[in-house]
Amino acid sequence: MIITFAILVASLVGLIVAAEFVVRGSVALALRLHVPPLLIGLTIVAFGTSAPELLVSAQAALSGMPGLSIGNIIGSNVANVFLVLGVPAIIYPIAANQPTIRRNTSFMLGATLLFMYFSWSGVLVFWQGALMFGLIIIFLVLAGLRVANGSSKDPNMQELVELSEVGNLPKTWIMIAVLLIAGLIGLPLSSHFLINSASTVAGFFGVSNAMIGLSIVALGTSLPELATTVAAAMHKQSAMALGNVIGSNLFNILAVMGVTAMLTDVPIPADFAPANFWIMLGASLVLAAFVFTHRSITRPFGILFLIGYIGFVVWNYTQSQVS
Repeated sequence: MIITFAILVASLVGLIVAAEFVVRGSVALALRLHVPPLLIGLTIVAFGTSAPELLVSAQAALSGMPGLSIGNIIGSNVANVFLVLGVPAIIYPIAANQPTIRRNTSFMLGATLLFMYFSWSGVLVFWQGALMFGLIIIFLVLAGLRVANGSSKDPNMQELVELSEVGNLPKTWIMIAVLLIAGLIGLPLSSHFLINSASTVAGFFGVSNAMIGLSIVALGTSLPELATTVAAAMHKQSAMALGNVIGSNLFNILAVMGVTAMLTDVPIPADFAPANFWIMLGASLVLAAFVFTHRSITRPFGILFLIGYIGFVVWNYTQSQVS
């Protein structure tokens, strides 16, 4: 079991590293081919950073483990709010007054409600996935048009377009090829080992695949966002964290779940606690409350967020034991 758990952790690390390789290699290749930075930011960077969640959710659903797939989406979105924002808020307050943040938050809330509505039927099917994926494309196109005509002052979009977060790009064609090949092999390989080891760990501890998705896998795929926001907080530049979390939650639902449902039907497991959907919505509403009141997330709130996340994981563990 120690070896299996080590494989699970190594697979999570492999996913994150492989996704980074794909993003850096693809951006370098696109720049070499003179693709406009705006198009690179709205495609390669935007979708590439969601690659770990996408590969895990898709492979889990295709492998007959929809609980892990659904759990990964919900767990990641809850972790993004309560953990990824909670920890840096303890270090330095997170401002909630960025331009366009209200519009993006409204879009995130709408996507969350749509996801819940579709899930209530008991299974997510192709047309629902296509609709969700279509919505994220519309969102990106509209955002890109606003940036292109200079009407958007959203710092998160500007950062995406300017590719300021994608540093250390490969300089030669050989290095570009090495990164792309390594990333494109590493992503499916890591997700394969992750799914198998997660299933084994779930069986050993007597918990469901959904529980593993809600906790270990969701936490692992949220680690890059957590590391980024903590580093920003250490430099008192944590305002970007809020926009990044909203964007990540939006992509998890519309892009990751959308693509997964287009690949295969995703049934909601009978033992999956419906309360998790409401907790995800509750986390989104808590975030929206700060955004629409322009109230900063200060240290006391950060502590409450962190306690809330720990409570979420513990509650799911107890529910999994009961069932």
